Amino acid sequence: IESIINVQNSGTTIRFMASVSALCNRKVTLTGDESIQKRPIGPLLKALEQLGAQVSSSKGRPPVTVHGPMKGGKCTIKGDISSQFISSLLISLPLTERGGEILIEGKLKSRPYVEMTLEMLQRFGARIDSYINKFRIKGNQVYGGIEYTVEGDYSSSAFIMAAASLIDSKLRIENLCSESKQGDRKIVEILDKMGSEIRTGRNYVEIRGDGNLNGIEIDMSDIPDLVPIVAVLGSLANGKTLIKNVGHLRYKESDRLHSITTELRKIGADIRERKDYLEINGVKELKSAKLHGWNDHRIVMSLAVVALRANENVVIDSAESIGISFPEFIETMKALGCDISVG
Repeated sequence: IESIINVQNSGTTIRFMASVSALCNRKVTLTGDESIQKRPIGPLLKALEQLGAQVSSSKGRPPVTVHGPMKGGKCTIKGDISSQFISSLLISLPLTERGGEILIEGKLKSRPYVEMTLEMLQRFGARIDSYINKFRIKGNQVYGGIEYTVEGDYSSSAFIMAAASLIDSKLRIENLCSESKQGDRKIVEILDKMGSEIRTGRNYVEIRGDGNLNGIEIDMSDIPDLVPIVAVLGSLANGKTLIKNVGHLRYKESDRLHSITTELRKIGADIRERKDYLEINGVKELKSAKLHGWNDHRIVMSLAVVALRANENVVIDSAESIGISFPEFIETMKALGCDISVG
């Protein structure tokens, strides 16, 4: 018996479900759209093989086939491609017979996302020992049901905060936990450093913007999802912005270093793409253009935000991709007074 799971454009889903499928005593094939089939998953598949699963793929990319059940054991995996590989293993290994040990090769980038996974698993009863470059997991564990309130999402809120900072505005966003382990909570600190007037409470963030921002130099290796919108902020900030250690963005829904650079240059931004960093000199004004969203939700939303400062209308294609992470983005922007429409 074989099951087929089509994740469409969700990289998170295919990576998490690869490990979950390895728990099953059957063959499971995972596939997705054209973008998903270009994204690497080889390091995770190698780890699953080390843990006892049978896997196959074409050059380490989807579609992939997984046949379990894996028993557990010790595996080694690179830490500089996707934190989701590690989160995937952490979710499944407690349910294996032997449990396991995950050894990280190199630096674990995007570590805050792994910390979020650990916190969630522990809430549901998992026992996991975490070290700098190693995780130990006992086997034969059982997750227990709990009552859980889902936090507001800093990753999605970052686009709204950025929009408020680029124009004359005052905005309050509620249901954002000030003690959240979400790595993208750092957007508050970034905006503060760039010159936005920020006020935070236990469950809210207030922004008073005037469009007058200053460039910054920042290592974003742990918060890669914020890079496109911070690149937008840097494009309109005074002085130079340097976004460092973000080469792993080339393995997202699009090569985000290339896609955000390409589109921002079309509307007049002074931005340069390097191997693992972005170099940006802020400009005062942007022009009208037709932009390509690269079928990437974070690129589309970032371009929609930067369009607020263009001198005429901006048209962005593949807007349907925003449904992956923020289906209410258009309605939210409209409610805040933005002249935005979908055609």
